[in-house]
Amino acid sequence: MHAQRTEDDSVLVGGRRGLGHLTLNRPRAINALDLEMIRALNVTLDRWERDTDVDVILLDGAGDRGFCAGGDVRALHEMVTGGRVDEVHAFFREEYALDHRIATSRKPVIAIADGVCMGGGIGLAGHAAIRIVTERSRLAMPETRIGFTPDVGGSWLLARAPGRLGEYLALTGGTMDAADALYAGFADHMVPTAHLEALYEALENRADPSSPTELVLLFDESPEPSRFETAREWIDDAFAADDVPAIIERLRARSEAEAHETAELLATSAPTALAVTLEAVRRARALPSLRAALAQEYGLVLWFAFTQPDLVEGIRAQVVDKDRSPRWSPARLGDLPSERVSEAFAYEPEPSLW
Repeated sequence: MHAQRTEDDSVLVGGRRGLGHLTLNRPRAINALDLEMIRALNVTLDRWERDTDVDVILLDGAGDRGFCAGGDVRALHEMVTGGRVDEVHAFFREEYALDHRIATSRKPVIAIADGVCMGGGIGLAGHAAIRIVTERSRLAMPETRIGFTPDVGGSWLLARAPGRLGEYLALTGGTMDAADALYAGFADHMVPTAHLEALYEALENRADPSSPTELVLLFDESPEPSRFETAREWIDDAFAADDVPAIIERLRARSEAEAHETAELLATSAPTALAVTLEAVRRARALPSLRAALAQEYGLVLWFAFTQPDLVEGIRAQVVDKDRSPRWSPARLGDLPSERVSEAFAYEPEPSLW
């Protein structure tokens, strides 16, 4: 079963027999999300919410590189540097509304996070009712790498990962394979790619009373144990520290080589992004809902976009010029103003998200 494809469609809409099928279709960009795609997904989901002929929704990505590499950060760079404030607001407001719609849909959304699934891709797949990964899956919230902070409800998921994995994944932008994603709570099932076509057919031809979850379980396979099972000791110890400098100090005091590598990564990352992100994950643990986490993230991302140079600089270094040599402001954790984090959380965006 495949959606009907045309050359210009960035989102393909198809399906039959009660199954609505949405496919992100920018494979050359690993299906990176732009505002046109977000709007197309929202319009279709809104229509299907009222369509009695659709009772299950399948979401996947075209091509074999990945489900979705995230939001189109090059486009975001152009919007911010071009002073297109209204477009920046619209992008995040409509993206977050889409993420929340998927999370609260009355009709179960099944997301196939095959291959690369990062940033905005986590916003789509991470909040679905049934979240499937494969042996090719690589999941991450890598926003700190561009001087930014995890959003699209990522802080909500990170805050609910076991132990201090949330802080670790948020600050390092570390990549998870299928086993890691299951362990950290970013996925529900691992289905080998060789079984995906059969899963699609089973979902399309399902007979009552088989639920989507029961059908997925027919193809579910348990991966090898996650590396986090053995790494939890040093991760939980170090990332429980009060602030980023203390986390780095604890990492350097550990005997594990990976802990030392993590310390060096954090020492060269964007100080503002690290400090704000650590606080965001910890505050998200006390928030009552995904909706509240998205509202918190919305204020933070606009604070970064409109008041901080690091986001534009990070995208420039990683995506535009690709020199991989960002010049953070400030460059050192020791130079980070003590009030910087509180300023970020005090920022009140206008218009508000909800």
